[in-house]
Formats: sequence, C-alpha cells, structure tokens
Amino acid sequence: MGKIAFVFPGQGAQYPGMGKDLCDHLPVSAGSFEAFDALRPHTSDQCFFGSEEELTETANTQPCMFAVEWAAAVALRDAGVSCDMVAGFSLGEIAALTYAGVVTAAAGFCIVTARGQLMQAAAESVNSGMIAVLKLEPKTVEELCSHYEHVYPVNYNCPGQLVVAGFQEELSLFAQDVKAAGGRGLPLKVKGAFHTPLMEPAAASFAAVLAAYEMKEAEIPLYANYSGERYGDDYREGLSKQISHAVRWQQCVEAMIAAGADTFIELGPKTTLCGLIKKINGDVRTLHVEDSKSFQETLTEVKSC
Repeated sequence: MGKIAFVFPGQGAQYPGMGKDLCDHLPVSAGSFEAFDALRPHTSDQCFFGSEEELTETANTQPCMFAVEWAAAVALRDAGVSCDMVAGFSLGEIAALTYAGVVTAAAGFCIVTARGQLMQAAAESVNSGMIAVLKLEPKTVEELCSHYEHVYPVNYNCPGQLVVAGFQEELSLFAQDVKAAGGRGLPLKVKGAFHTPLMEPAAASFAAVLAAYEMKEAEIPLYANYSGERYGDDYREGLSKQISHAVRWQQCVEAMIAAGADTFIELGPKTTLCGLIKKINGDVRTLHVEDSKSFQETLTEVKSC
C-alpha cells in the first residue's frame, strides 16, 4: 500500500444526528464532544438533535462539522491508524490544520467557531448563494461567470463539477445560461457566497482572529485550498485568503496523489469528498469514517493491507 491521506469535508455535508453514533460507541469520540461542549455549550446537542434548518446556519454548521470530523479522526488515531498527509475542504481545512498539529484541538475548535460567525455575518449582508455546475468544462463556466458582475467560480471540485457563488438575482439568470450551454445547476445547502470577494470583510476579520493563536510547523504534510499545493509556513495567510478566494480542491488531490497518496480516508459526515476524489482519479482507494460501522469497516480495510 502507498501513502494514506486524511481529508475533512466542508459545509453542505451536515445532517441532523451526525456524530451521535460515534459518540455512543467510541469513548474517545465521546470525550472529544465533551471537550468541545465545554468551549461552546450544546455543540453536541446541535449535532445529534438539531434540525436541518439549525444546522444550515453557518455559525452552527462550522463548529458542528469540525466536532464530528475531529471525533472521527481521533477514533482512527486511537485505533493506531495514522496518515502521511492531510487536507480539508473549506472549513475542513481547519480540522486538517489541527490534525497536523499546527494548533491544539481546543484552538482549532475556537478558530472554526469564529470563522463560522464571521462568514455568517458577511453572508447576511447580501442575498447570495451557491450553485454546483455539472457537465461543463471550467473554461466554459468561467466564461459564463464573466457575463455577471457578482457571480464567481469558487470551488474547483473535480472534472465536470465547478461551484459558483454570487448574488441570488444574478445566479438565477446564470442558471439559465448553464442550462442553455448543456450543463446542469444544483443549488447548494449554504447561505452565502463563500470564497468570493463578497467574503472579504470576513477574511479580514478572520486574519485578526488567527493572529491571536500560536501556530507550530505542521507535523505532517498539509495541503492548502488557496494554492492547491502543500503549505509552507504561511498558515494564517492561506486560511484567511481561502475565505474570499476559490478552493482548488482538484489541484490539492492531484498534488497529494503525486506525493504518493493512493488511499484517501474522509473523516466526517457523508462521503462527498470520496465521490469527488474518485472522479479526479479512479485508481485511488477511498474510505470514510462517520459512524461506528464505517469506522470498523475502514479499520478492517486499512489493517488488512
């Protein structure tokens, strides 16, 4: 077997009840939820019992997603499974950064909580959203975006899938253009034009938040959404710019594969990243951990190699 990469999902993968099975069956996961509840009361209650509407609020989504992702990661670590490199999608990059040892778990959770609050505030200042565009080449999507003042290509996910974001009134017209071009537009379960210039106020405020935290050199290779490449020592810059710039996920995955990764383990709700990774390179193996069943299946698969 080659190298293992841990990957952490982003906003949109959340669902009511996420993480509860991990908490119920794995003591180390339960302990992580308790620690986060001490920092942000009722986080586990929101994960386990919150409504879909409550979990869609960005200020709730981001700390809740981080909590579930971390609970899955520590379960594997406690079972003796480690990784050779790590990356996260959007908010998932905070979990990746934390797993790489740049900040403590408590600091990572506080950072992502502040991030969610800032991004929600920025999103609420305008009527905006996001659409996943399928079946079109990136250059075609970029060209369609150029016809609008406030529509931007933001998430380069995989071949045939590029997410755009912007003002809702412009997105409605943009979606018609996508259909006319032979593509398909799917609205995402997020409230805001994330990773666009509309998020610059949040990015600036987030940079000030990051300045308050000590950051150490990553203990394992960590890949950045902003550049699509391995981080240097510019963690604060990469994390703050990521909020208002495109996520280069396909480039991140291709860089990890080039560095030897042939097994990707998604840690957190659903298997969104597994699906994207298989579209990027069908030869790699994808596994995931979101509950005790998938934990046992992944553990068995990794230990058998």
